[in-house]
Amino acid sequence: MTASTSLPLATRRTGLLAASAAAIVLMTSMAASAQQGAAEPMAAITAASEPTEIERFCSNIADVARDRRYALQRQELETLQKDIDQRMKALEEKRAEYEEWLKRREDFLSRIEDNVVKIYSTMKPDAAAERLAEVNVEVAAGILMKLEARKAGVILNEMNRKSAAELTRIMAAATRKEDPT
Repeated sequence: MTASTSLPLATRRTGLLAASAAAIVLMTSMAASAQQGAAEPMAAITAASEPTEIERFCSNIADVARDRRYALQRQELETLQKDIDQRMKALEEKRAEYEEWLKRREDFLSRIEDNVVKIYSTMKPDAAAERLAEVNVEVAAGILMKLEARKAGVILNEMNRKSAAELTRIMAAATRKEDPT
């Protein structure tokens, strides 16, 4: 048996009446609030469709603000462009200066090389071999390559085997058509 069937009939009726009364009160309060609430959502819908003063202000100045932002960006880009142009001009001046310096250096070196080659070509082979063994191997190889083949061969013959082999290796690598590195 359940708890509701074990209670006397009068108690069950009293409980049902109380529950019914509570339900009626609840329903009437819900209906009243629904009528009041129906007016409020309509007012909210009407208010939402009308822009507020802040929204009107923002929409009125949006184009002006966008134009100002674009103007500031354009001004910044123009400033950057001027800076880049100045740097490019300075780099171009430095490049021209460097090319002039390089040309003078190459002219000087070619005159010096010619003189150095003449000096080594007039030296005795044993003395030239001794001097070239003391010089940087790339320089020595360059000098030997500019000498007549016969004179360079006699000088290499006077050098020790290791130095002569190193110079020959460098000269052979320099005469290759493709870059050895």
